Amino acid sequence: MGFFSGLLDNAGAVQPSDLNSDYGMLLASGETIEIGFKLVRDVFIFTNKRLILVDKQGLTGKKSEYLSIAYKSISRFSIETAGHLDLDAELKIWVSSETLPSIIRKFSSGVNIYDVQRVLAQHVLG
Repeated sequence: MGFFSGLLDNAGAVQPSDLNSDYGMLLASGETIEIGFKLVRDVFIFTNKRLILVDKQGLTGKKSEYLSIAYKSISRFSIETAGHLDLDAELKIWVSSETLPSIIRKFSSGVNIYDVQRVLAQHVLG
């Protein structure tokens, strides 16, 4: 947990214990949550086996979609940092051999996009 402990001071980072109480029912046997990042209503969860994207839908956010991506399926990813006029950073993820990004998510300034990229790189490249 040493690598992730330094990231937990990030305003957008979420403690694994908090994520376990909310999303533990999604985990397979032997799977553990390492770190997560909260966007406005959505959550990025990095486990020891996969990336889980939680997309809260609707006005109340009671309806949710859970997208699971095995790290080995991610062929590439990119980040776009926030600028002076554009305050949101963006993450793009390509799955397998797709030519267009499969996933595009915007991150507010509360989430350090470099931390998200670092965790993703550790799992995809490691």
